[in-house]
Amino acid sequence: MRFARLCASWLAAALIVAPVSAGAEDGYRLWLRHAPRADAAQHRIGPVTLEGSDSPTARLARDELQRALATLFPGQDGANGMAVVLRRIPDPHMREGAFRVAPDRGVVRITAASDTGLLYGVFALMRELGQGRPIDTVRLDEAPAYALRMLNHWDNPDGHVERGYAGRSIFDWWHLPDRVDPRITDYARANASIGINGVVVNNVNARAMMLEPRYIAKARALADTLRPWGIRLYLSARFSAPRDIGGLETADPLDPAVRAWWKAKADELYAAIPDFGGFLVKANSEGQPGPQDYGRSHADGANMLAAAIGGRGVVIWRAFVYAAENTEDRVKQAYSEFQPLDGSFASNVIVQVKNGPLDFQPREPFHPLFGAMPRTGMAMELQITKEYLGFASHLAFLAPLFEEVLDARTGRGGTVAQSVTAIAGVANTGSDRNWTGSDFDQANWYAFGRLAWDPRLPSAQIAREWAAQTFSRNPDFLRAVVPLMLNSRAAVVDYMTPLGLAHVMGTGHHYGPAPWVADLDRPEWNPVYYHRADATGIGVDRTRTGTNALAQYAPDIAQQLAADEDLLLWFHRVPWDYRLRSGATLWQELPRRYDRGVAAVRGMAATWATLAPHVDPARHRSVADFLKIQTREAQWWRDASLAYWMAVSGRALPPGHALPPHPLDWYQAQRFPEAPGE
Repeated sequence: MRFARLCASWLAAALIVAPVSAGAEDGYRLWLRHAPRADAAQHRIGPVTLEGSDSPTARLARDELQRALATLFPGQDGANGMAVVLRRIPDPHMREGAFRVAPDRGVVRITAASDTGLLYGVFALMRELGQGRPIDTVRLDEAPAYALRMLNHWDNPDGHVERGYAGRSIFDWWHLPDRVDPRITDYARANASIGINGVVVNNVNARAMMLEPRYIAKARALADTLRPWGIRLYLSARFSAPRDIGGLETADPLDPAVRAWWKAKADELYAAIPDFGGFLVKANSEGQPGPQDYGRSHADGANMLAAAIGGRGVVIWRAFVYAAENTEDRVKQAYSEFQPLDGSFASNVIVQVKNGPLDFQPREPFHPLFGAMPRTGMAMELQITKEYLGFASHLAFLAPLFEEVLDARTGRGGTVAQSVTAIAGVANTGSDRNWTGSDFDQANWYAFGRLAWDPRLPSAQIAREWAAQTFSRNPDFLRAVVPLMLNSRAAVVDYMTPLGLAHVMGTGHHYGPAPWVADLDRPEWNPVYYHRADATGIGVDRTRTGTNALAQYAPDIAQQLAADEDLLLWFHRVPWDYRLRSGATLWQELPRRYDRGVAAVRGMAATWATLAPHVDPARHRSVADFLKIQTREAQWWRDASLAYWMAVSGRALPPGHALPPHPLDWYQAQRFPEAPGE
């Protein structure tokens, strides 16, 4: 939907092709490789100078640009070329982080009202040059759409990463504060290059000990490393900390002693980390403690912490809540608990809402809370790590998913993107040398940062930017790889959760298909809760004749969602012979979708095989290996799922579709204790 906004300069930039490197690469440099340009000799690049500031951040910006230019345009002495001037200028009308880049009489000027803006301007210029644009044609005037653009790390102090598929945590708590791994600087640099300005360094399932003095000292060392790159550090706080480590008998947010404890703890944090960003809190969800343990509301809990922090930072309160004792449809619970509290939260509280009402599924409708709390600061939480989309094994470019929800109209005054004040992403980084487990998962980190900066960016532009900087500027390569990326998430939806199916993944690891699981203690932990298939039909009725979850949306949006066949089984329970608008029955369409997904992955693998001349051998082989895994596992998803639907419906597959090679009990017997991210 956004192709009309793509820049015409792409075509010109694509004509500048860097020579293919014969050397092996390991992916560590991400999209900041600055591969030498084939047309380097045609450009005269002059010196880089810094004016108006001499802060650590400004010096980083200058040095970063000098190194990039030397790599992009090798062999130049810097004399008599187009100079680049970085200048900090007082401009009260420029937002924090805003910058301008413009050629002016033989000089490229990067101007900003803050040092962080200069840094962002430098990275923006490098992004354009990395795609092949001539330096004297780059003209940019940008400001971030949101003041807070942050990563949430689900990292534990022992190094294990919950839902992490790229090795262990990059935060080495054991050796902090005496040693900060140099990798943290490279991590901060990568984040700054895409405009990320906040990092929560520990798991939302928080340990109270993270607020003890020895951990505050460790966090301070991390904060000192992140700060020059324009990044503030945040901590996930366990709500019961006053009781767990503070010696109190209660964590009641209205208890004066509890309030005093949190105020003292906030003062301690700000004494150590003056620019501490604030707390992220998961409360009364999945067994975590919270204010409801004491008969208080989410607003009571959040406002207590907000008062402790005051004007120094923010409290980010997650709206991902569901409880075993609550028999309401799980997808309705967050709206039911939070929407009545609109206007009750303090001004420095941000309610953080997942993109959909369930849990980061390959496809689900946008969360009904977006647009429904106009008097409350809201953040959208996206998942960069692909917990439900094949971990790091499957190629699934998430920008189209992110774009789908950002562009969704709430029916309550604009789009989802316009209804939020901050963007958060669950990070996918780890100790693997290439940071994200597979090379293409780097693109999701990149896409998150770019859309958090500007939610209007088209997925195609983001894919092209990333691919050109990460792999090759060659036009033939880009013409093949960009469509591959753009279509990849739709393929995952087809072979995992077609037609509005959701949460049919295996228990615990959420990796492979397990729509048959029905024996877990809590009903909403069982995949059968989300499809309810039997001989009569399949799907969940969320209309007024069922759970009425549709009523949580604005009426015109509810009508659109109810008619969306891609979400058919999310909102409706229908018989197997239900006829779609195409004329096909549901039972005819379901295997067609599964087969389409498998075929799409085979096509991705075939396309990638043709791109070997444009990519270094090591990374090309690594991607090819993962696509081989994805092809096999897409087939497994298709076969296991259809075997189950055949069994519960009592139907044979329609003509033209191959039978699963194994009986259902074979698929049900598979176990994967080695699956990462448990």
